[in-house]
Amino acid sequence: MDNDDYPAYTMGRAAEMLGTTPAFLRALGEARLITPLRSEGGHRRYSRYQLRLAARVRELVDDGTAIDAACRIVILEDQLEEARRINEELRASATRSSS
Repeated sequence: MDNDDYPAYTMGRAAEMLGTTPAFLRALGEARLITPLRSEGGHRRYSRYQLRLAARVRELVDDGTAIDAACRIVILEDQLEEARRINEELRASATRSSS
């Protein structure tokens, strides 16, 4: 259960946790920010990672940013964080190699 990518939350529960509506989550899917996994019955399931992205979009939308722009911002923020993580790993590896 420590896996941030495990699709543990139903659409209803995810919307409740975010204080939003299922329609908001569907809009994030349409904007291609998050693609929920589908259960065997075809129900959407969300991971903690996806909920973090959705929460950030909600913050931006609540501050007046259009949902499409908010999704793009969150995608770019996520890409930047990943690039920083990779850079840190490469620096650490280079430091270990030169020692």
